[in-house]
Amino acid sequence: MTDKDFCLSSYMAFRYIWKDGVDFAEGFQHKNFLPIAPNHRVGVKTSEDIDKDIQQQFDSLYKKYQHIGILLSGGMDSANLASYLRPGSHAYTFTSDSGEFNADVERAKAYCKKWGLRHHLISISMDDYKQFTPIVMRHKFAPVHSIEPQIYKAAMQAKEDGVELVIVGESADLIFGGMDKLISPIWTFDAFVKRYTFLEPSLVLEKPVDQIELFEKYRIGDTAIDYMRFMDEVFSVESSGSYLNAFGAAWLPYYDPYARMVMTEPLDMQRVRNGEPKYLVRELYAMKYPELEIPFKIPMPRPVDAVFKEWTGPVRPEFRKDIPMGSLTGNQKWQLWCAEQFLNML
Repeated sequence: MTDKDFCLSSYMAFRYIWKDGVDFAEGFQHKNFLPIAPNHRVGVKTSEDIDKDIQQQFDSLYKKYQHIGILLSGGMDSANLASYLRPGSHAYTFTSDSGEFNADVERAKAYCKKWGLRHHLISISMDDYKQFTPIVMRHKFAPVHSIEPQIYKAAMQAKEDGVELVIVGESADLIFGGMDKLISPIWTFDAFVKRYTFLEPSLVLEKPVDQIELFEKYRIGDTAIDYMRFMDEVFSVESSGSYLNAFGAAWLPYYDPYARMVMTEPLDMQRVRNGEPKYLVRELYAMKYPELEIPFKIPMPRPVDAVFKEWTGPVRPEFRKDIPMGSLTGNQKWQLWCAEQFLNML
């Protein structure tokens, strides 16, 4: 069925259309990612277990692919994975002319120097968003996450460099307790709904559709919510789906070694709340880089704050005329811009 108003609201709230079979228009069937089932993953208890399993995965990959590259940020997740690549492999780090990601780039350079990787900087600008966003939107049949155009650009560069498979470390946050700001508090139902909603549909849309239905699936009693299960089942679809779509649009396979794992012991929430998110991944980083300090969480850089700083907002009739643009983040402005570009395509 088609329901443009629902799809717009779902995208604003969750950055994807969460209902299968509901689309913007006839013939526009959106695609969602399906995570690997826990019973099909390898159980890990220690950082040594993670190290052993990743090495086994890479050994298998190199039997199939001769040229493997990596999306490399300055953070722990991709830095760990870089250590398993063969010297001379290609590594891709995002940057922008604004210079806001210089620290990220410098750390990535250090990783490449240590492992003998060929380092490429992928600069992202408004021109790139204008050029590549329509491509990834057509592939998904829906508006997209702000990382998708830049992943697509990196994937196309990797193909030109002869890379046959790109490694990503996207799933480490979800599997090993990296989303500490979301999983550390003991949330009430209403507080979690407010915290997780990326952009409130009623704030920006003329015909908003309440998205509480998805949250209600995870309600416990009158006031609580199973937010851990919500993250496993909702956030994982939205987050990993961005990589699936961007690489799919580039016709280049990618692989996430962390996605093949599951912790065999419950997450130690005391360690997470005391400033040790992803403690097993942190321990692995300390094994691989004993000479470096363990970095704080570094999300994939995307220059939306700088690119959309002066953007005045959407003009299509689906959007309110009184949107408080000055109070929105760069990522929220991106959602509005991307949704308007998508509607222009319909």
